[in-house]
Amino acid sequence: MLSIRNLSKTYPNGVQALKSVTLDIPKGMFGLLGPNGAGKSSLMRTLATLQEADSGEAKLDEIDVLRDKDAVRRVLGYLPQDFGVYPKVSAEDLLDHFAALKGYVHRKERAEVVASLLQQVNLWPVRKQKLGGFSGGMRQRFGIAQALLGSPRLVIVDEPTAGLDPEERNRFLNLLAEIGENVVVILSTHIVEDVTDLCPRMAIINKGQVLLAGEPLEAIRSVEGRIWKKVVDKHELPDVQQRLTVLSTRLVGGRPVVHVLADAQPEAGFEPISAGLEDVYFGQLLRHRAAVAA
Repeated sequence: MLSIRNLSKTYPNGVQALKSVTLDIPKGMFGLLGPNGAGKSSLMRTLATLQEADSGEAKLDEIDVLRDKDAVRRVLGYLPQDFGVYPKVSAEDLLDHFAALKGYVHRKERAEVVASLLQQVNLWPVRKQKLGGFSGGMRQRFGIAQALLGSPRLVIVDEPTAGLDPEERNRFLNLLAEIGENVVVILSTHIVEDVTDLCPRMAIINKGQVLLAGEPLEAIRSVEGRIWKKVVDKHELPDVQQRLTVLSTRLVGGRPVVHVLADAQPEAGFEPISAGLEDVYFGQLLRHRAAVAA
């Protein structure tokens, strides 16, 4: 269990990236949803011991995350948003180098660990290939392999599927799901479907604040029966947005399809639809913006 209490962080430029963040994150996949600039990366970097918090506390079981950084690093696997690789080095050689840095000093043991991880992430057949020739998905799977060195108890992945094609994305997410059976895995993302498909628990964060925490299915049930859809003309859209609580707008065949939150049919032509986590997500962001503006 990762327990976070009243974690706050303000940068020198005055931006308050985290505002009294409190979360309980159990073993398994945990989705952290939020738009760009929401504070997700700031939270990840703080938990990964890459920056100091101003106040609050975080504990991974018996480990004080904010004060015992060496203990955290021994049980941490981290895949940052921008994971760089050496393009002229093979996957096998670079993972061997990372393993040595992680404390695997005996060559035979290190070779066994490297082979096992490359097989786990399905990169064993291309282990001799230089990383510069890897696709985006292959680089991300290599990133997970290095994050799993040392059998971590906490794995943090920050926006891992950005830029991946659908096939690579599915392969990567399946790999994360397997890892999440045994350890705490925090998946930070702005892609709602990643959380819907994978995470038994999640939180929505914006402007450094936790807006909602709990189970995705429970969150969806909270708005079930209150989501309405209609195809409108483009010239109608501003009026619809002014009159109704529009959660999202998407162009389909060149015409806007709007999702509206309402307890009953808002206007003629709107039809009820099954709620999704995306509706919950946009609803929370909308409510938060209104509260900030008030």
